[in-house]
Amino acid sequence: MSAHEHDHDHDEHREGLSYDLPQMQERGMVRRTMGRRGLLGVFGGLGAAAALAACGSDDTVDLSSSSTSSSASSGAGPGGTPPDGGQGGGGSVSQEGLDDGDIPEETAGPYPGDGSNGVDVLSESGIVRQDIRSSFGDATGVAEGVPMTINLAVYDNSSAGMSAYAGAAVYLWHCDRDGNYSLYSDGITEENYLRGVQEVAADGTVSFTSIFPACYSGRWPHLHFEVYPSIDDATSASGKLRTSQIAMPQDVCDTVYGTAEGYEQSVSNFAQVSLDSDNVFSDGHSLQMATLTGSVDEGYTLALNVPV
Repeated sequence: MSAHEHDHDHDEHREGLSYDLPQMQERGMVRRTMGRRGLLGVFGGLGAAAALAACGSDDTVDLSSSSTSSSASSGAGPGGTPPDGGQGGGGSVSQEGLDDGDIPEETAGPYPGDGSNGVDVLSESGIVRQDIRSSFGDATGVAEGVPMTINLAVYDNSSAGMSAYAGAAVYLWHCDRDGNYSLYSDGITEENYLRGVQEVAADGTVSFTSIFPACYSGRWPHLHFEVYPSIDDATSASGKLRTSQIAMPQDVCDTVYGTAEGYEQSVSNFAQVSLDSDNVFSDGHSLQMATLTGSVDEGYTLALNVPV
């Protein structure tokens, strides 16, 4: 795809709020002001896990069945086996200290695939899956890139005490290493990779196997997700609880874009954006900034708390 075609695909992103605000108003997605305390939105780092474990609270989400170390993976390179820990982010995550702020509501952007902007992939058989790197159904494409396991801990913050949101469902989607979105971008409108739905487990965790996303013109590297009350609600795109975005850490982006094969065009794009200028994260990102462990050679594991 030429640079001109790629830029055309993402005109909507460069337009920022002039594009997103009408969509948000039309779908009732006007942003609320919420608390954003840095430590409260992320988990999974070795230091954070040790500090949180010291709290000794009974109200914990136990993700200790998987390793927090990047050395735990099999050593497969980009496009290979994902890092170990597909069912958790590593360590126990204490609820103590979580404030009463939910993860912020954000725009779904122009490529949601949930029926709100054209195509609806949620109603298709095969969308409920853990590994989202390949297309499903009649499509056969595979998204190449640095492997990444995405671990989210979803909390129900609607009652007096925050609890694991067992039985809820998460729809996750993001761009490929070229910065394009399946179903929408030129050349991959018939593909549906990097999109999938998973049910939240009894302990509140949900996991996807994917790749590290590109940085395309005008946006900080990110992932999109929607939370639904159940799998049935997700696959019918009804009763949506939250739409939000996950921010990727700068140091990991620098490493991936600077060293991994296939991400070359992300280098210049990333040099021209910042969290302060991004049209989604510029008003605060602490509850949306993911923690990543791992390496380019062995793959990464992403972790984030999602109170809704």
